[in-house]
Amino acid sequence: MSFTKVLFASIALLVGGVSYSYAQPSHPHSPHDTVKSKDITIYYGRPYKKGRNIFGGTVAPYGTTYRCGADEPTILVFDKDATFGGKAIKAGKYSFFAVPQKDKWTVILNSNVTMWGTDHDQHADQDVIKVDVPVMNLSTPVEQLTMTTNGHAVTLAWDVVKISVPVTM
Repeated sequence: MSFTKVLFASIALLVGGVSYSYAQPSHPHSPHDTVKSKDITIYYGRPYKKGRNIFGGTVAPYGTTYRCGADEPTILVFDKDATFGGKAIKAGKYSFFAVPQKDKWTVILNSNVTMWGTDHDQHADQDVIKVDVPVMNLSTPVEQLTMTTNGHAVTLAWDVVKISVPVTM
């Protein structure tokens, strides 16, 4: 085999291997999703329940900050100024956290979008908004964390819990 053929084959294998590694999700059992309405985009990881007691259990104990997703923090992007839970928020990108309780959650938007998902408490001084929302109990469990937005609310449902934060654009 000539040197040129060996060189070409080596480069092809290297490029193919690098492309393959970039195409794979970093956590294949915790896929990430993007949800978009006209003026709001949500980027988040979607963990599974897998038989666990999520809120008030070991995943998101009551009274502690929860990242509301998997891996990196959930990110909300507002394309224009809005109100979030009745409080004014400037257009921009925010990390989304919550402190779950049995009957209400405190939802937090934080200006630091580069921290690791579990590092909120170290960056609490960058909180922009905290808003309390009631918990809606579901009769049928939601197996995989699901966030939605219709432009009028940001909703999170997982296990037997659903919360919704009103948004006005």
